Amino acid sequence: LAPVDGFVLNVYEESERPVTPGLPIMEVGNLQDLEAEIELLSSDAVGIAPGAEVSIEQWGGGTPLRGKVSVVEPGGFTKVSSLGVEEQRVKVRVDFLDPVPAGHTFGDRYRVEARIVTWKEDDVLQIPTGALYRKGNQWMTFIEDRGVARETKVTVGKNNGVSAQILDGLEAGATVILHPPDKVQDGAGVTKEK
Repeated sequence: LAPVDGFVLNVYEESERPVTPGLPIMEVGNLQDLEAEIELLSSDAVGIAPGAEVSIEQWGGGTPLRGKVSVVEPGGFTKVSSLGVEEQRVKVRVDFLDPVPAGHTFGDRYRVEARIVTWKEDDVLQIPTGALYRKGNQWMTFIEDRGVARETKVTVGKNNGVSAQILDGLEAGATVILHPPDKVQDGAGVTKEK
């Protein structure tokens, strides 16, 4: 007698034989009540809390599915990356908020990718991180001002590695110089690339 309604997902013991009490002989699951299990680096998992919004992508359908973090497991584990580096990982469980669209099937141990929202705010001034550099302990960027490069001190807020929130030092609409070469100095002439 199974403890839940569902389908047999795995059979661990296919032949008759005595088994130790508590040893699993099969796995039963309800495919209408799935959750995603996401492995994160422990350094990323510390910023995630239950209830965080999740976008479930690369699941086989065109549109991402919405989800919500239900559990960040309290214990981590070591996993060797494809580059041979030992990494500390943490499992995060995600509940699906959207149903799987008609015509698609979803099952146990299917692969998905997830984007977990750790911070969200409207009307944020942001620039590509490739426009930022350090000068001492201060963040700097170059802006283009009427054909001249101007070195500008900025205060950076949140940074996701692709774009950075700018709290102070820039006005909306300013043109920043992306990946400025070493020869670009304050006051140097610059032209926009098309």
